[in-house]
Amino acid sequence: MAKGDGHRIFGKQPTEHVLILASGDRVRHMTIRPWMTACCIAVAALLTTAYLGATTYLVLRDDLIGAAMARQARIQYDYEDRISALRAQLDRITSRQLLDQQVVEQKVEQLLEQQNALFSRHGKLGGLLQRAEESGIAVPDAPASALQPELKEKQTSVTGGLKAIDRLLAQDGKAVSGAKPVGAALQSGSIADRADRVFSKVTLSLKNIEQEQLRRIRGLADDAYRTADAMATIMRRTGVDVPDAASGKQAGMGGPFVEPIGINRFETSLTDLDTALNRLDAVREAAQKLPFGNPAPGREITSGFGNRIDPFLGRLALHAGVDFQADTGASVKSTGAGVVVAAGMSGGYGNMVEIDHGQGITTRYGHMSSILVSVGDKVEAGSVIGRAGSTGRSTGPHVHYEVRRNGDAVDPMRFLNAGLKLTTYMN
Repeated sequence: MAKGDGHRIFGKQPTEHVLILASGDRVRHMTIRPWMTACCIAVAALLTTAYLGATTYLVLRDDLIGAAMARQARIQYDYEDRISALRAQLDRITSRQLLDQQVVEQKVEQLLEQQNALFSRHGKLGGLLQRAEESGIAVPDAPASALQPELKEKQTSVTGGLKAIDRLLAQDGKAVSGAKPVGAALQSGSIADRADRVFSKVTLSLKNIEQEQLRRIRGLADDAYRTADAMATIMRRTGVDVPDAASGKQAGMGGPFVEPIGINRFETSLTDLDTALNRLDAVREAAQKLPFGNPAPGREITSGFGNRIDPFLGRLALHAGVDFQADTGASVKSTGAGVVVAAGMSGGYGNMVEIDHGQGITTRYGHMSSILVSVGDKVEAGSVIGRAGSTGRSTGPHVHYEVRRNGDAVDPMRFLNAGLKLTTYMN
């Protein structure tokens, strides 16, 4: 192949392009090769592409920025919606907890009021308990004096329960105050459950206190009624009248029956106990007034009531009283409370004192060596009214004792025996 054949392409002679550069007298020739053309074309294409890309960017930039801002806005909106939802959830939890707390506080106030009412009731009950103890009345299975320590123990239990509720409220408040996350606040339902359990225990304890108070009151009232009834039965066997406060026989009362209102079991029980103690006091007062005592305690009876051989006449005669052996100067005591209606010499009685005990019942004390009371004096059971002696129709120092009902002599042993039985109820 000839020298110029290598430049043929497919049998054609490529045309060479020469670039002539002239500058003054200098002239330069530059042959433009194919690779140089390719480079120029590539640079031109690159510049065109860059231009087109820049133009496209400038045209689409606003749309891209708008899309990016819209995407950012959506993300922000989603975040804000989530924050709002969590905040609303927290607000609901907080509101619920505040409502629950208000309910709990109201319950605590109610429990405190109930507790204060129960122990103020015990203050009212204290006087009746003391009065019952002084009367010798006590519930069989536990003395009335044991009520106070038990109530104190229950009060300690109640107070501890209320303190536990306060601690639960404090924990609940911390849970909703923001000091703990929402998840912790959601667990406050367990705190409410624990508070309900504590409430149940405290309420049960208060109910137990109330039931204990009512049980003791009923026991005391029943015991008082039983004692009064037993004493009244003994006294009635002697033929005396006994006040019956429980019979309901009162003068000047009446009216249509109307159902009661505002019934309070505690107040009703207190009223019943007060009525029972009043009944017992009335029976005991009657027993103290009536001649159930002994005019010469510890002295031997030398002659009883009834027909006997008269020591002076030697024939059968009625002995209207009971004779007690006594040395001269020994104390002679009144067998019951009353008013002295006679005090002085009285025929065969010698120095004699007569006391009116009411209900038509009088007692006489004869043959005394000296009299220590005067007509009109009020004496109590066991009061010394004179000294034993042998004045009047008497064979020796002794105490002649009579009991009369409406002026008629009755056997003093009926009253003496009743007095021995009543002694167990009088102490």
